[in-house]
Amino acid sequence: MSDVTTQNASAVDRITGPWNDASLPVAERVEALLAQMTLEEKVSQLGSHWEMREDEEAQGEVAPMEDAMSAGKLPFAQEIVDGEGHLTRTYGTVALTVPEGAKDLRERQAAVVAANRFGIPAIAHEECLTGFTAYQATVYPTSLAWGATFDPELIEEMAAAIGRDMAAVGVHQGLSPVLDVVRDARWGRVEETIGEDPYVIGTLGTAYVKGLQRAGIIATLKHFAGYAASRAARNHAPVHIGPRELEDLILVPFEMAVREGQVGSVMNSYADIDGEAPAASTRLLTEVLRDRWGFEGTVVADYWSVAFLEKMHRVAEDQAEAARLAVSAGLDVELPHTGGYRTLAQQVRDGKLDEAVLDRSVRRVLRQKIELGLLDAAEGEAYEPAVDESIDLDSPANRALARKVAERSLVLLANDGVLPAQPQSLAGRRIAVVGPSADEPRTMMGCYSFPNHVLAKYPAGTFPHQGIGVPMPTILAALREAYEGAEITYAGGAPIVEHDTSGIAAAARAAAESDLAVVTVGDIAGMFGAGTSGEGCDVEDLRLPGAQHELVEAVLDAAEASGTPVVLVVVSGRPYALGGLAQRCSAIVQAFFPGEEGAPALAGLLTGAVEPTGRLPIGVPAHPGGQPAGYIAAPLGQNSQGVSNLDPTPLYPFGHGLSYSTVEYRDLRLSAEEIAVDGTVEATVTVANTGERPVDEVVQLYVGDPVAQVARPVRQLVGYARAALQPGETREVTFTLHADRFSFTGVQLRRIVEPGRIDLWSGPSAGDLLLEASVRLTGEIREVGEGRVLTTPALVS
Repeated sequence: MSDVTTQNASAVDRITGPWNDASLPVAERVEALLAQMTLEEKVSQLGSHWEMREDEEAQGEVAPMEDAMSAGKLPFAQEIVDGEGHLTRTYGTVALTVPEGAKDLRERQAAVVAANRFGIPAIAHEECLTGFTAYQATVYPTSLAWGATFDPELIEEMAAAIGRDMAAVGVHQGLSPVLDVVRDARWGRVEETIGEDPYVIGTLGTAYVKGLQRAGIIATLKHFAGYAASRAARNHAPVHIGPRELEDLILVPFEMAVREGQVGSVMNSYADIDGEAPAASTRLLTEVLRDRWGFEGTVVADYWSVAFLEKMHRVAEDQAEAARLAVSAGLDVELPHTGGYRTLAQQVRDGKLDEAVLDRSVRRVLRQKIELGLLDAAEGEAYEPAVDESIDLDSPANRALARKVAERSLVLLANDGVLPAQPQSLAGRRIAVVGPSADEPRTMMGCYSFPNHVLAKYPAGTFPHQGIGVPMPTILAALREAYEGAEITYAGGAPIVEHDTSGIAAAARAAAESDLAVVTVGDIAGMFGAGTSGEGCDVEDLRLPGAQHELVEAVLDAAEASGTPVVLVVVSGRPYALGGLAQRCSAIVQAFFPGEEGAPALAGLLTGAVEPTGRLPIGVPAHPGGQPAGYIAAPLGQNSQGVSNLDPTPLYPFGHGLSYSTVEYRDLRLSAEEIAVDGTVEATVTVANTGERPVDEVVQLYVGDPVAQVARPVRQLVGYARAALQPGETREVTFTLHADRFSFTGVQLRRIVEPGRIDLWSGPSAGDLLLEASVRLTGEIREVGEGRVLTTPALVS
């Protein structure tokens, strides 16, 4: 211990040593500190504290299991004895301004530093699914809207902006992105996902990781793994999928973000897979994540998932066993507060847990804290979070970026020519704005936005800007501004949640008496049944909530009689079945919770000030029941041509989206007719803008394996690229495909590339593949090891 000293400066009294020397290698600093720590000090680094402040005005909890799972939680002063691993949501629990939150964070970090011999601070983590989940912070579009952009560079830019705001107020880790692959759109958390395609999810999710971590914030992948594949789409329900679906669909985005994004943290899934709880799965948390993919960060528990091992999965007799199972499997940090992990020191003493297992997790946490600079305080000084109290968390630059993402995410599903409806053509004419989404700003945001996640628990009027804390124009307000020369009338027609038809007749009458009707329907996000979309807001079928389907039908009936064109605008957290309605509408626009600037973006699309460039990250079903498992399905998962009377073909397929121009796909050329099973082929697509307006075409490349040793998807996306085209312009998009991109999990559960024919298609959606070619793979079956090629580079020229 000759290299360990005790500092007695008035500013701080702590033991210092090599771990404080920023010039030394991180690994050396970690080992030096670990060697000096007691069992209790080690265990303290694997815990967390969530200060659930009481507020008499707020109604309800963050989650219904909060009280039950918080039994035994210690007060903060007792919790931090010997140190603390994480501080949970200091800014994101109640409405605190930046100075208020900074004061709270500084006080808590000072207490944590003073309570342990080494002055080790805690990692402060926050949610950031639709931007920083904090009071008066920018509300960006939801993850499903990111998917609709098909634009990794833009999502990386957005994530970097979110990360800069979080870092500026002393936050270290963000709980995002969600990389779950949607298998049933009835699941409430579809809004938090990036869609149904693992390649789009992986590329956009990896871009988000890079942006957030470039800003100094540790990104956290959620939810590892299979959470969105639950039976009957119920939250926290069992997942029954085979190892092939797990490997070839569910794990793909996570592997991409780990290997190519170098993500710093992963959060486990709540749902058990074939009876195995991921929080206690050595196979997932160690063998797959670390041994196969080389992940070096920390695994953090989804809130209370350690407690769930006893209480819900019932694979542990008590919390001590739950903690032992979790840490042994590779789950490093218990969130949102310390429960069973508090027993780990005694379990080591009792011989129930090898200290090396404990050290393994502690080592990972200490490494991250050192890499974050949390142990770099000079002698005689203590760590204090650097906070810019003057920062505007909803700056003009943020809002401009939120607008850009919103504009890129809007999907024009159908259009008979009524759009764009330019303001000059409607000057002096009548526009009816109908529907419950038009005059309610909360319908523009996801369930993890601060207004819906926290402020919704307070009485109306408690906070500025209609109780949501930030300026957020409604669709109605945005349309009134865009069409200032028109006469606009508004009729709500029906509420979002309740099945109330009393206002439908008046809404239909307003539409019939107008020259254009804009009908707005969809969701309002909430938590655990407090909304129609969001965590715990699962649905029985995909019919529009409440009486909104009846509202649209009534408006269409009235409009058809009067000759009024109807533009249907769906603002939702999941796709809804539009069969029977779509064919009667003049145009349909899909918005997936487009955020605080979503309404002006939508108005811009309707008027033509904004070109529609969004594409569906998930198909829109024709029927509310008989849910498909996504477009990626083998032949038996497709329409069976009468073998079954249920046709799962979507009304609008994955990748679909119209523009205000026309694009011609002219040819698909391959660089070779044959390649080896470890070779590379280039596929070049020519696209031309044959219309009169600029277009940003999302060129998509799909592959199919017509004969394989296991049933393979009929078609699956392997590459995409945005091609900006001026009227009359022609461009080429070249995709470089390594044979690894044709690999799959074979009959012996090994990843292989088989010789034989591979079909390739290109077109504007999975359901509209205009060009076809094929390449033959030659050689013997090749087993593909770890480190395979995961992406398809694309060059637009």
